[in-house]
Amino acid sequence: MENETKRGKQKIELKLIECEKTCAVSFSKRKSTLFQQEDKLATRSGADVGVMLFTPSGKPCSYGSTSIEEIIDKFFKVKLEDHQRDYAQGKSNSFEAWENLHKELQAWKEKEKKRILMYKIMHPGSEIPPDKHMEEHKLALMLRLDKIKKETQSDIQVEHFKFDLNAAPEPEENESS
Repeated sequence: MENETKRGKQKIELKLIECEKTCAVSFSKRKSTLFQQEDKLATRSGADVGVMLFTPSGKPCSYGSTSIEEIIDKFFKVKLEDHQRDYAQGKSNSFEAWENLHKELQAWKEKEKKRILMYKIMHPGSEIPPDKHMEEHKLALMLRLDKIKKETQSDIQVEHFKFDLNAAPEPEENESS
């Protein structure tokens, strides 16, 4: 016992757990710990706290200090009020809207990849039909993208052409006259 060397804290490399059973057990334990920490934070700070996640099999899990739906509604209400206030003050949220659209587009692409993969598995060798709902969603995203582009262009033009006429220099008089 006296000759044992202690290893102390070591950095653990984080990586995906390959074994499904081990992954499910780890997820379950970490989920309960996360929910306990969320409960402590809500109790100690008095804040409305909510956690939403999906299991590796795709089932949704949520835990909230109050109803998770109330927390989500409150979140979106505050975001909308912030957006409206910023817009009224003349601030451009085009870049934020661009980032949100980009994230939504990435999620849409992943969903489409999964749909195509599932169709190939279920119907090997047959042609993949287009999903009407997905096409409509893609069109809506494209229209939002065009709107954001136009807003960004007009914001840039307005800022570019803004200047104070009172600050213009007076024309110099010819000293020889």
